[in-house]
Amino acid sequence: MSSSQKNKSAYFAEDPMRIAQDIAETIIDPKAYAVGKPIDDAFRVLRKEAPFAIAEPTGVDPFWVVTKFDDIQLIERQNDLFHNGDRSAVLTTIEADKMVREMMGGSPHLVRSLVQMDNPDHMAYRRLTQAWFLPQNIKKLEPRIREIARSFLDRMAAFGTECDFARDVAFLYPLHVIMEILGVPESDEPKMLKLTQELFGAADPELSRSGDAAQGTEAGVNSIAETVGEFIEYFNAITEDRRANPRDDVSSVIANGQINGEPLDHFAAMSYYIIAATAGHDTTSNTTAEGLWALCNHQDELAKLKADPSLINGHIEESIRWTTAVKHFMRTATEDTEVAGQKVAKGDWLMLCYQSGNRDEDHFDDPFAYKVDRTPNKHVAFGYGAHVCLGQHLARMEMRILWEELLPRLESVELNGTPKRMESSFVCGPKSVPIRFKMN
Repeated sequence: MSSSQKNKSAYFAEDPMRIAQDIAETIIDPKAYAVGKPIDDAFRVLRKEAPFAIAEPTGVDPFWVVTKFDDIQLIERQNDLFHNGDRSAVLTTIEADKMVREMMGGSPHLVRSLVQMDNPDHMAYRRLTQAWFLPQNIKKLEPRIREIARSFLDRMAAFGTECDFARDVAFLYPLHVIMEILGVPESDEPKMLKLTQELFGAADPELSRSGDAAQGTEAGVNSIAETVGEFIEYFNAITEDRRANPRDDVSSVIANGQINGEPLDHFAAMSYYIIAATAGHDTTSNTTAEGLWALCNHQDELAKLKADPSLINGHIEESIRWTTAVKHFMRTATEDTEVAGQKVAKGDWLMLCYQSGNRDEDHFDDPFAYKVDRTPNKHVAFGYGAHVCLGQHLARMEMRILWEELLPRLESVELNGTPKRMESSFVCGPKSVPIRFKMN
């Protein structure tokens, strides 16, 4: 890049086009996301001093760091110019990328779901289940989802005055909803939760399959591959059953689906199951748990919400923005282009930092305040453009129903200990939210 493109800010390291090394290491550190403040501080500096610049963390290929809301949206809407599938769609180390490619015959992906696809495949595969998740179609599920929500709130009430809202309610309620939609037996829900947490919590020693934080290492890749293998073994049996005995569920759609007149190949079908069985509940669980955590820390907002239930949808959008459960996705430039006045070369890797975009001071008024009546609240927590979250309408419905049922019964709630988030730079949310409460 030419010297005219180089930011002369004193913030930069010796090479003025590179982000300072301590910041570069922070934005890929799972522990920084778990704590919260280190990553917020790092992104705050980047938005001000280096909103679009290159990071070179140790052991990772260089990548552009995209921290501003408008730049994230600009990239998200240009799906032919910025691909998901050409390289890993999630930040990974050089060592891990090499291992995955060796395992997968050159592909950088252990699974190939909608997340790892570009057009024309992306749209063709998305259409396969899209009808299930359209607002007009999920509306018929509302009575059953409300029944499920009430049952989990009855379970919460049965604890008396103390529980872990994350583990006892927020993890289990969305899990049960999506497993019913998939047609997975209730008895297998603990297995699905465990595998999901192993997949997204691979960098967290309390959640990873191997019991350590081996992210980006040979042990870490093998651990994730084993989890993927267990998912595949499970959904192989589901596929055989649904082909022999199709039902009115999403598993039957996947098992018997066709793309361009041909049945889904095995790898594509298994990947489809995995994304539905993990993303279909985990981000909703994270947002629900973090939403109550935020209300405990902002009792004035809780009082406002209880006094005016019409603010529930506002609280939901604020909790989605506040949590930003998916912290990043990666994109790869398909040709030379320009972003934020910088020259981006074909093949360059870009990190879309959604948490930063959702704290962008130029887009949000007082972004570090939690406001149940924030309006407008146009966030990027569900992504944007062609890759916007397929299940976003279902997630909003689940959260709306839970809050509609919980708030009238909730007399008071406060933290009863220190909440903890999982250690992850990809999907990150609470793993524990201990509360003390009174319910009627």
